[in-house]
Amino acid sequence: MEPKEFRDIVYSKDETGIVTLTLNTPARKNALSAVTFLEIFYAAEHFQADDSAHAMILTGGKDPKSDDPGKEAFSSGGYFAPDAFEGLPPEILAEIDMSDIAQKRATLKLFACDKPVFAAVNGLAIGGAVTLCLAAADQIYLSEHAWLELPFAKLGIAAELGSTFFLPRLLGFQKAKELLFFPQRISASEAVELGIANKVIPHAELLSHTREQALQLIPPRGPALSFREMKRCLHQPHMDALGQALDQENAALAKTIATEDFVEGMAARLERRTPVFKGR
Repeated sequence: MEPKEFRDIVYSKDETGIVTLTLNTPARKNALSAVTFLEIFYAAEHFQADDSAHAMILTGGKDPKSDDPGKEAFSSGGYFAPDAFEGLPPEILAEIDMSDIAQKRATLKLFACDKPVFAAVNGLAIGGAVTLCLAAADQIYLSEHAWLELPFAKLGIAAELGSTFFLPRLLGFQKAKELLFFPQRISASEAVELGIANKVIPHAELLSHTREQALQLIPPRGPALSFREMKRCLHQPHMDALGQALDQENAALAKTIATEDFVEGMAARLERRTPVFKGR
């Protein structure tokens, strides 16, 4: 799959070799479907293989219908509506593994990338959008308007995208379980204090700051090979454990997505009410 074929994301490379990968479905607040993750997988593959691509910035597309920075979205999380697959050619549909709900393929591809990746989180980031950043990004910068949430428990499902791998390592087990068991909105400043993001940046400066940081890690200002080797040393010893965590997440998701509680959780979300769970 070539970048020109992407429809959920935009892949662009500038003259310095910085790639910007923009989640670009603003009508659904850049929510992530199985198609989006397939495109992200191929974007990571192209980025890794392109010798002229030196760093990547992951961000959310701006809604062309709104000029309010406080209402921007990085991504509202998982998108499961069937219209995500409309118009796709059969060969692309055949590549989507619907049993890989935790997105093991894309997560491992992102985590294995040895080039520097930055997340410029320009607005709300919910569920898998949060752990997409943890899997992909070496540095996570948040707009002052950004906020995070891990709503899996409110939906009656298990966590995904390596949440159960990344969060305990960043927060410790007790705090990780607190965020997963008791979903709450996390402000940009709280995310930095917790250690799941690096810095809060004024909204208007978010992309320029992120780009400046990326330039420090690539030629001529940065020794790219040094950074790539350090990243390999940091990530490679954990690949097997991350793969096992994603297998566990897929098994848990397959079980929970078939429950009455998941149906109730989704209905309550759509109806903007408190869910009433039955434990089955």
